[in-house]
Amino acid sequence: MKKSGKKLSLTVKISISLLLGILAGIALQKHSDFAVQYIKPLGTIYLNLIKMIVVPVVLLSITQGIVSLQDIRKVGSIGLRTVAYYVVTTALAVTIGLLFANILNVGAGYVLPSGELSYQASEAPSFIDTIVNIFPSNAFTPLVEATMLQVIVLALFLGFGIILAGEKGTTAVKVVDSFAEVAFRIMDMIIQLSAIGVFALICPVVAQNGPAVLLPLLKVILVAYTGYCVHMLITYSLSVKFVAEMSPVTFFKEMSRPMLFAFSSASSVGTLPFNLETTEKLGVRKEISSFVLPLGATINMDGTAIYQGVCAIFIAQIFGIDLTLTQQITIILTATLASIGTAGVPGSGMIMLAMVLQSVGLPLEGIALVAGIDRILDMGRTVVNITGDASCAICVDAWEKKRENKQSK
Repeated sequence: MKKSGKKLSLTVKISISLLLGILAGIALQKHSDFAVQYIKPLGTIYLNLIKMIVVPVVLLSITQGIVSLQDIRKVGSIGLRTVAYYVVTTALAVTIGLLFANILNVGAGYVLPSGELSYQASEAPSFIDTIVNIFPSNAFTPLVEATMLQVIVLALFLGFGIILAGEKGTTAVKVVDSFAEVAFRIMDMIIQLSAIGVFALICPVVAQNGPAVLLPLLKVILVAYTGYCVHMLITYSLSVKFVAEMSPVTFFKEMSRPMLFAFSSASSVGTLPFNLETTEKLGVRKEISSFVLPLGATINMDGTAIYQGVCAIFIAQIFGIDLTLTQQITIILTATLASIGTAGVPGSGMIMLAMVLQSVGLPLEGIALVAGIDRILDMGRTVVNITGDASCAICVDAWEKKRENKQSK
């Protein structure tokens, strides 16, 4: 006799494990050390496995995508459209963050806690250093250290080399295809562990950041998440609707699994395997998604930009500093440019926030106020980041299809 009923989808499993993780975290608030010592390591192992496979997946998928395009000029066209989309949406994102923070007076009524505030900001590299550091001096170091921009550059040159080699590059194409398939199979195995990983990642966060920590800064969280939701629902909905003629409902429905994982892991790079699979289901060609998404996981920081706008106004208001329109425009420019070269890993927004505060003369000590809830804010901004990556892939694919149709006529 056959068993009736459908097997739970991975999305449902992740949703259930997310809920269970939150409930377990609440139950373990008085025993957060247990959650950190015994549950968090499982999440760390899972995230390590994801990070382990992400580098080969990015290297091989981008190389595959470039080789399949068979034209270096076409790669340039896609690259320009991708970067332009990311820059424009990031600028819109930080503007939305500033707008909501100003309208809702995010720092109003907040009383500075007693004691000395302190935060040691990591030194951000100069613009020239950032450009120089994009290009690796060794072909293996970026792979070992998972320096994503350098991995992308390495993949670009590998793909260009294979194209220029012509017939002599045929063997290299087969090798790349073969190793890419192996990497994707390993990725599938790791993804099957997602329910366990999500539970183990979210539980310690809730256990450590209970209501006692969240309530005093609840307004900051609410304003930031309002900005996250508005940006996604307006910017990305309009993008996929008018550029790709895709229903926003379809887009967000299919994106539910990557968004859930992004929320629990707070890692754009870690969510990349889910995003690659989902965008292909939405009709994006593999050669486009394998180029646009890894690039977006590295340089597209819409959620982080919203967070910076909200936190900059919050810190200014609680220190009694009125930011001028010129200073707020400076924040928009700084946040947009700072997103280029920032790795899609947990906590990267703190360095960028320090850069933004310095650009308008705000005290860096203010970062200490939001440091305690950074993980909560990071989970939401990662959701925005990866959703923006997917919307870009869909739009770039639609633009390329329209361009190809015009050329074929």
